[in-house]
Amino acid sequence: MANSNTFDNENQRKIQPAVITPFPAPKVMELPMFKGEHKESLYWGTYRPQAYFGVRASRDPRPLVAGLMWLGGSEGKPVMRHFCEDKDGLKSFGWKEHNGIDYGHQILVENDDLVLETSFVKSKVGSLGFGGDWSVRIHVENSAGSPAEDVGNWQLHLRSAEGPPPKWHYCGFKKPNSVNLSDFVQKNLDVSFIKSKSGQLSDTAEDDSNVYVFQISSTTQSSTIDIAFISGIDVETAKMEDRTDHLTGLHLTNLLEKKHDAFDDKFKECFNLSEELDGKTLAVGKAAIANMLGGIGYFYGQSKVHYLLPTHPVLQYWSAELYTAVPCRPKLPWGLLGDEGFHQMLIWFALGFPYNLDIVGHWLDLMNELGWIPREQLLGAEALRFMIEYDHVQYPDVASPPTLLLVLCDLIDGIQRKKFKNEDSEAIVSFLEGAFGRLEAWFKWLYTSQKGKKERSFYWRGREKSTTEQELNPRTVASGMDDYPRASHPSDDEMHVDLRCWIYLAADCMKSITEFLKKKETEMDYSSIVQQLSDFPNLNKMHYDRELETYLDFGNHTEKVRNYDEPELKKVPHVGYASLFPFMSKIILPKSQILEEQLDLILSDKLICSDYGVLSLAKTSSLYMKENAPDQPPCWRGPIWMNMNYMILASLKHYSGVEGDYKNKARDIYEKLRNNLISNMAGDYAQTGYNQTNGTGEGGRDFTGWSSLILLIMTQDYPSL
Repeated sequence: MANSNTFDNENQRKIQPAVITPFPAPKVMELPMFKGEHKESLYWGTYRPQAYFGVRASRDPRPLVAGLMWLGGSEGKPVMRHFCEDKDGLKSFGWKEHNGIDYGHQILVENDDLVLETSFVKSKVGSLGFGGDWSVRIHVENSAGSPAEDVGNWQLHLRSAEGPPPKWHYCGFKKPNSVNLSDFVQKNLDVSFIKSKSGQLSDTAEDDSNVYVFQISSTTQSSTIDIAFISGIDVETAKMEDRTDHLTGLHLTNLLEKKHDAFDDKFKECFNLSEELDGKTLAVGKAAIANMLGGIGYFYGQSKVHYLLPTHPVLQYWSAELYTAVPCRPKLPWGLLGDEGFHQMLIWFALGFPYNLDIVGHWLDLMNELGWIPREQLLGAEALRFMIEYDHVQYPDVASPPTLLLVLCDLIDGIQRKKFKNEDSEAIVSFLEGAFGRLEAWFKWLYTSQKGKKERSFYWRGREKSTTEQELNPRTVASGMDDYPRASHPSDDEMHVDLRCWIYLAADCMKSITEFLKKKETEMDYSSIVQQLSDFPNLNKMHYDRELETYLDFGNHTEKVRNYDEPELKKVPHVGYASLFPFMSKIILPKSQILEEQLDLILSDKLICSDYGVLSLAKTSSLYMKENAPDQPPCWRGPIWMNMNYMILASLKHYSGVEGDYKNKARDIYEKLRNNLISNMAGDYAQTGYNQTNGTGEGGRDFTGWSSLILLIMTQDYPSL
């Protein structure tokens, strides 16, 4: 992944301790705003997005966790369901409602015969701290027939909400984690089936068991079970019966109805959707925010960092926690730095800035002494269960799009527009002051580590050099557009137009933050960097191609890799999302003819326009919809991605509102693209990527990650920069 010429041996020896040394400043998460009531509100939650349904205590490295398993069918054989897997073949799953704090409702459709509904709710009524109590209601329609350190003493109560009491059995295991738990449960059931044909758990437990599995079975086609967790048990004051009653039966039904109504009211208040949207489209909007908030997880563990010394090729990062949304529950149930900024654009609308900054703060606290933040975080055993088939080692010269800065600038814009109460504005300022040293170090690392040979040029590190025989084009995972075609032969002569624009946006954000905080002395001259990178003639000289009338990367390239043709230094003739980054960054002058060319590119049915959104790669590209390798189906070679379309729409709206010759054209394209995206998503919202010909989904099974930006497209809320 990393370029071998990045560090020489002497620098490697000097830099090794810094790679795994935390940034020398107080942690952002130690700020008072993240203590007390705020921390208490996040104590319990559905913070296990990798499971179909999971609950855990957050802010605890050794948490008490709970989850749901059930026996489903696969080719006529019973199979245990636990972690989200595309191979399970569920017809659908995902949150229909979730407020991110104390309520969520989810529907899991195994097949036409088996449907499970899970509802989660928290309560502080009569509790003694420890985040209060919580309850899970599991409703099933089947037409076929050791405590954590900070949880205190607790009890689990199971009640049947309707019908006869269900039968239940149990088994206990002594396991370090829940990664392979479903396999052990399956074996326990198999033994029972062989012995008695009963298919029930053994009602036994290993010595010192720390994992207990309870099997609940019912002979009725429809059954509802309430499971109440009561925390902070105290013999004299616990009021166990009252607290259990409050979270089961009719009381729970009423509480869930109140939470449902509150979710609807909050949705209308936050997003104020236009009356032009029909009921189906509004349901898509609710699913968007529910799955974004329901996809937030809490993780704890250590990253692995690649170090370029043969004696120590992999180093362990320090143990760290991360509170973050995840891109996709079945495929990417962990933190991705470049994705998180897009997530935050939606989260701060729905949850409010404290929870928004909580996530940003956790990411900033992962920064090492060099100012580098590992781009991908697989923390803890459950996330690492992917490690066999997924390269999770991080490389200390590999960057990520600095999207987190965009939401910070939006918060500043909100303060300046008087959108916050005085005390809320003061809290945001306190966060920015506390995080400023890390923000400066992060930008400095990004700006200096990704520089190219030419002044004002940049290229993504981490491209593989020796894979031209196996791959059509070496991937650029750092950019977030993994298989988007770049120069065929990676070298330090490369210049990536999207990275130059990302660094321009980051510099502009840092400029806004420093001016807002009235910082007189800073590490870097952000105003000067903004001016240099927005220099329109310089940008055109470096990246504009007169023949194709758009912006391109530059590098050592040949279109005939398989024929072993010698590459040459030139502009890389692949038109797509990267070509639009100067437009998305609003660098192009409103009266420039190049702006019209960019608008024509977005409109071109022969290139990147479709009835469902803007394609990631032009149909004329030699790599359009081509597999990069036998095990690498096309990802950024045609399929439509919501985050890029969101940024394109933001710029179309910008250019439709500034004086210039093309404002009306920009407005017309904006309306057409927005309508296409909304209508397509309303018809197929259970996916994350979109087919370029028929608009069907191509990504993860549930609606998480940046696809949820469709809700901000509906409300027409875009970044301030």
